[in-house]
Amino acid sequence: MTDFFVALTGTGFPFVRNALFAGLLSSVLFGIIGSVVTVRRIASLAGAISHAVLGGIGMALFFSARKIIPGFPPVAGALIFALLAAIIIGLVSIKARQREDTVINAIWAIGMSLGVLFMAKTPGYVDPSVYLFGNILLISNSDLYLLAALDCVVLILAWRFYPQIEASSFDDEFARACGVPVQTVFLLLLAVTAVAIVLLQTFVGIVMVIAMLTLPAGCSQGFSRSLGTMMCLSCVFSAVFSVYGLALGWVFNLPVGAMTVVIAGIVFLGLSIVRMVLK
Repeated sequence: MTDFFVALTGTGFPFVRNALFAGLLSSVLFGIIGSVVTVRRIASLAGAISHAVLGGIGMALFFSARKIIPGFPPVAGALIFALLAAIIIGLVSIKARQREDTVINAIWAIGMSLGVLFMAKTPGYVDPSVYLFGNILLISNSDLYLLAALDCVVLILAWRFYPQIEASSFDDEFARACGVPVQTVFLLLLAVTAVAIVLLQTFVGIVMVIAMLTLPAGCSQGFSRSLGTMMCLSCVFSAVFSVYGLALGWVFNLPVGAMTVVIAGIVFLGLSIVRMVLK
């Protein structure tokens, strides 16, 4: 562990500090958005969006390599597919709830399959594991600025519309009776989640981002009596998991994203077992 602190405070490894800042900034998104996703029980929707992102990444790499759209950044392609998936899932959930599971599974599978096909036809070698599992040690200063900007947007939205978010999260019918635009809040939540997933996939990857959206929130559920408390505790849990995941990944030379999720999973399972025993 001493090696990690030496790398963190020294001048030879600036990417370690970037990784630490990225973990802390990501914790705000994981905590706030993850709490709402968990309470509304839409983790499967977020999972479909996160996996559909691979299709956009593959498309951007293919178009850029083939000079169809020179310099097409993978983040832009991921954002297009994420927002498209969020809109489709949101409209189906509102208009035809009985078909929701089918559409979610279809978008999940089609998005990943398109990504694999695009990458297979992209000139040169494209390693999909970089996008599937992420690498927090590759975080740049521009990534930090984007994460900080999204943190500010999410915090402002959560503060400004907290009563509407809380009411629609726990009781749709009551919120609608009180005049809350439940459908608009739901679609906005999916859109913000889609944008967050695109940025967070650099941290833990597409496959693991859904775990960090649910595990910190799951850990905080037993200690919370309101959505606001759950959001705050989820941010704390996520920050702790991120810091320990980065430290242990550095010490044992293991993927930081995977280590972070494993730590979060162990804590979540441990707390669940303790609650079962106490009950």
